[in-house]
Amino acid sequence: MTKKPALGRGLSALLQDDKTDITQKEATESSAKTAGSVAEIEISKIEANPFQPRTKFEEEALEELAQSIKELGIIQPVTVRKLGYDTYQLISGERRFRASQMAGLDRIPAYVRIANDQSMLEMALVENIQRANLDAIEVAISYQRLIDECKLTQEELSQRVGKKRSTISNYLRLLKLPADIQEGIRDGKISMGHARALINIENPEDQLAVFEQILNETLSVRKTEELAKNKKEEKPKKHPSSVMPLSLLDKKIKANLSEHFKVNVKFQRKEEDKGRIVIPFSSEDELDKILKAMKL
Repeated sequence: MTKKPALGRGLSALLQDDKTDITQKEATESSAKTAGSVAEIEISKIEANPFQPRTKFEEEALEELAQSIKELGIIQPVTVRKLGYDTYQLISGERRFRASQMAGLDRIPAYVRIANDQSMLEMALVENIQRANLDAIEVAISYQRLIDECKLTQEELSQRVGKKRSTISNYLRLLKLPADIQEGIRDGKISMGHARALINIENPEDQLAVFEQILNETLSVRKTEELAKNKKEEKPKKHPSSVMPLSLLDKKIKANLSEHFKVNVKFQRKEEDKGRIVIPFSSEDELDKILKAMKL
């Protein structure tokens, strides 16, 4: 059985077509030689990736990486695309790029690729999703951007990133949680397991209440799941409908109906010209009389 590539037609396919070069209509001999190669490029000629899914970079981790780069150099090249003559834009490897700047390097090794904006966005998102150090909300946002901006279905996205569709759906549902809870996930205050339990609570106020309880009582995922289940099983409180007092005319109608059917008819009027009439019966004989009075 042939093993399916984890990225589907992701990076490898999108990186190969020189017809997508936005710097010129036809690839020149020079660009054809450059595309797909590794080159030493001046850091000052590389722009940051505007499609970068990661929004948080830990300063301490960057400093550690910068120190490692000073001692050992860059082991894995970054990936860039050509923007024009001797100018490039980062596709992936922003941590290495930033750490190299901190380390004081003038040049860094880079894979030179050709891609248009649409392909670049997909490449950046797909590559970043593969990295284990993205938080769950960053992954969810990346999935949503691939769906919205790259026009992918969840099934197509599943093939791109090598994840089950149910896994993708669970991540996307995180984006429906209140902002405070999303921030808690990003800061590592609660785990993905806690978040999945909170998703099953329909009311946002209840979600926030359980979230606070998780933080205050250091609740386990199992305990959170139990709380979420109890919240889900709670029946919503029924608010008594506002019944308006009967006017003199309404009382007369009630009396006439009671006289006509020979039973105590219940007559209620609610707001917006609504109401109800209930004709009770306590036996089959009484029901027959009511039906005869209604000529049924």
